[in-house]
Parts: sequence; C-alpha cells; structure tokens
Amino acid sequence: PPPEPEPEPVVIHAWSAPRSLSTSLMYSFAQRDDMEVLDEPLYANFLRVTGVDRPYREELLSNMDPDGNKVISEVIFGPGKRKYRYCKHIAKQRLPNLSSDLMKKGKHFILIRNPLNILPSFDKVVPPSFFELGIAELVSIYSELCELGSPPPVIDADDLQRDPEAVLSGLCEDLGIPYQPQMLQWEAGPKDFDGIWAPWWYRSVHKSTGFSMPRRYPLTFPFALYDLLEQSLPFYNVLKRHVSKTIGSPQPTLPDPPLPVPENKKILVWVGDELLPRDSAKVSVFDSVVQGGDAVWEGLRIYDGKVFKLDEHLDRLFDSAKAMAFSNVPSRDWIKDAIFRTLNANGMFNNAHIRLTLTRGKKVTSGMSPAFNLYGCTLIVLAEWKPPVYDNSHGIKLVTATTRRNSPNSIDSKIHHNNLINNILAKIEGNLAQAEDAIMLDKDGFVSETNATNIFMVKKGIVLTPHAEYCLPGITRATVMDLVVKESLVLHERRISLSEFHAADEVWTTGTMGEITPVVMIDGREIGDGKIGPVTRQIQNAYKVITAGSGVTIPRNADE
Repeated sequence: PPPEPEPEPVVIHAWSAPRSLSTSLMYSFAQRDDMEVLDEPLYANFLRVTGVDRPYREELLSNMDPDGNKVISEVIFGPGKRKYRYCKHIAKQRLPNLSSDLMKKGKHFILIRNPLNILPSFDKVVPPSFFELGIAELVSIYSELCELGSPPPVIDADDLQRDPEAVLSGLCEDLGIPYQPQMLQWEAGPKDFDGIWAPWWYRSVHKSTGFSMPRRYPLTFPFALYDLLEQSLPFYNVLKRHVSKTIGSPQPTLPDPPLPVPENKKILVWVGDELLPRDSAKVSVFDSVVQGGDAVWEGLRIYDGKVFKLDEHLDRLFDSAKAMAFSNVPSRDWIKDAIFRTLNANGMFNNAHIRLTLTRGKKVTSGMSPAFNLYGCTLIVLAEWKPPVYDNSHGIKLVTATTRRNSPNSIDSKIHHNNLINNILAKIEGNLAQAEDAIMLDKDGFVSETNATNIFMVKKGIVLTPHAEYCLPGITRATVMDLVVKESLVLHERRISLSEFHAADEVWTTGTMGEITPVVMIDGREIGDGKIGPVTRQIQNAYKVITAGSGVTIPRNADE
C-alpha cells in the first residue's frame, strides 16, 4: 500500500520586529519534542517584492523560494513530521501580495519590545528606519487578527527576559499547547534551521544557552534616532496594553479597577488643542500642573442639550487665571468651542459633567518660576458620563475635619486653583471616618464649607450659609441663594459655629458635581429627625426646574 500522507502540522505564527529576542524564542520552541521551526520563510518574497538590499540578498534569493504564496501553501502549511510548526515572522515581511490563508490559518502571537531597547543595537546590519523597524505593521497584524475573531496573545521581550518560565508557560497556555521545561535552555552555536542571514544577525544569540536577564541599566540611547523613537513608541504602547501577562515585571501591575460608570472607559478628552482617547489623554511632565499644581479649574454640568451656567463658570475661570497672573490665556470663544467639540465627539448632551482645567502650560525646563512658561496655557476638557455623585434621595453623613480651610492670609479660596492639598487632607479624614465628606472650619473655628462643597442649614424656617471669606463662592451656591429668596424664604449669610450645624433642623450641601445634597448626620449627631427636610426638598425641586430650563445650548451640526 502507498505510504500514509504526512499530516499538516498546527502552525504557530510568531510575529515581531527585528532585535526583539525573536531568534532566542525560535530556539526555545525548537527544543520541544513536538515542534519543527521555520526561520522567516517569507524573507525571499520580501526581498523580491520590495527590492530592498541586504549583504546576503543574492545568496538568499537563490537558496529560498521567492514565491510567497507558494511558500505559504507548500512550506508553511505543507505536510510535516511533528505536531506543531513554529514560524518566525518579521512583521514587515507580511506584504499585500500574500494569500489571506497566512492570517486565517494557524495560531498567532505577537512578540513586542520597547524601541528604547531595540534602537541602540539596530544599525548593526541595516540603517534604522520606521519601515525597517516594522512596529506599525505589528499593530496592523494585531488589528486584522482581532477582526478575524482571534485576538492574538501579546508578550513583551523584557518580561520574557525577566521571567522566561512564567511568560513561556503563559504563552503556551494561551496557544493551547502544553508547556515543556526544555524550552528554557538550548545549546550554544549555529542551528541547522538558521536562515542564511544568521552570520550577520545571530552572533550574540549563538553564544547564548537560554534567555539572559535584561541589563540593569539601559544603554545610552543614540539620540540621532530620537525622532524614530518618537514615531515608533506610540505603536509599541498600543500593543503593550494587550500584553497577556506582565509576569516578571519589576513593579507588579495592579488590575484595572472597575469604573463608577463603565461607559467612561471609552471617551475622548480634549488636551491642548486636540481630542485624544482616554488612555492617551496626558499632559507633559513639564506642564505646570504637574510641577506645582499650577492651574485653575471649573466643573460644568450638562442638562438636556445645554451647559448650565457656562458663562458664570468661565467668568470665574478667567478671574482665577488673572489672579494667578497667567499669560497667553486662550479666548472665551476658543474655550467654548473646545467644550462643544468635546461634547459632540462624545455624544454627551445630558447627564454629563465636565472637569475644565486651564494650566499655566508647559515649561522650557523644570522649576517654579512662571518665566519658564513660554508655550502658552494648556486646556483640558474632561467630559464624563456622571450622575450626581452623592445620594440626594436619602442624604449623606459628614464629619468635621481637624484640617482648617485655607485663610486668605495664605491662599485665597476665591482662586479656584488645582492645588487642592488642603481639601484632600480633609477628605482623607472623611474617608477614614467613613463619611461622604468632611466639614472644614476657618481659623477661628467657624464653619467654612466641606472639602468639596458649600454648605447651608435651616433653623426655624430661616436658611443660613457661611460668608464666602474662607470658602469658595460657588456658582451652585449663588444659584441656590437666589432660589431661596425666590422661594420666599429668609436667607442669612453670616458666621456659623459648628454647634449651630449640629442643632440645625436641616442641612444641605451644594456643588456642580453633586447638586443639592441633603445631610442627615454630622459628627454622629442626627440632623433634625434624620430625614430630608421640607425646605431641602423645596430647594431641590426649584433647582431641578432651573437646570431644566436654562443653560447655553450645545451647538450641533446642521444635519444632526
């Protein structure tokens, strides 16, 4: 009888950029008793189609089949004697002339390496370029495999060096093959399956017998390649986010925490003069907000297609920037346009909140002096889906913090600045007491506000709120003060002691983020009967009416 045809092995495609430990990984898989390996089987096709030069070009083209599709059908997916076939591929060798079977068949994974670690040794054989690096093509490969319904595992060469056993066993698990311990070691010297190019590229790996620990400190970067680093690093970071397991990382990576509103995982944020995805929305380490909390900010709420009290908030933003002596401040119209662009791009026209930040901008060198700020201000428009952050239906508990509110003798609270350490220290006390927020007293012991909101109380039908001497004169505070008068209630603005709040009939707080929030307990004392009082509900209802009926309409495209 004729011999049984050899079965077609399960193909494992390993995709990487050059200088990424791809040969070491090929040697690792070659140690398995169920694996055969192919070293860059599509290299000749790449040279034929692109015409790029290599020292070994003619030798390679005469010894390897340059017909890529023939290689795919007869070599990569041809019959074999082992259960698995490992194909080492360099990403840029995947060219448009190749059969779709290359991506549709077999198991795929991606090996990445930080360009900071690739570029210092890259120019040993070919001059470095974005094309030769091929990291963008790795992102294309990842994207195409995801579209085919098979997101590939991604491993990082740095992790592989730090803890090869953990990374290899995890990779094998992801590929659905058993891990074999012999993958950790191999004999030094050339291998019979090495490509013709081995003498040019493989000298260091031929000296190895396993994965070596990474250098304690990086090599000095060749700064002639700085532009290439800037071009390639974003593509590396896209794939880095998909690394299967960051085992062996020098600093353990915490799992992604759940978001209060899961829809905020995919939002667009305005930074500087452009919209960016959430994970890419960052400011420079030279920005003043990083160097000294040197920025001003506002909170805005979106109701039914309108931005509530937009101009009042912008008035305060510009007043704060003036008080802080900002220069090159963008215009009101430009900031409004950035807000409207951000809301339109996110489709946020209701039940959303904006954290609007204007920093003094980027510095030419680190240091305190605003004389270093020569780039102009940086605008951040962070819009999120955000219902009111407190329980406005049942009320909250407050405690009094030992941290006193800033005095105008030091930092005037009328400047709505980003240096919030004073408030944060009070909030820490509130968190430790398991209260929603903390009341802050002024230097004389009178109530100022909470760490995040203004505060009101009711006693015998009269509404009282502290003077805005130590507290921020909030936009919502001013709105509520107007509503109190319009609702025919008596309003007193004066110094109020803590014991008066303890003995109040009703207490509520005000703020853009939380709106009108009832307070049912302060320092363990029940406020009134411990339930939301009638004046609080009256003001809540009046506030709901005014937010529904006023605000600056968000402009939209004519065809929407």
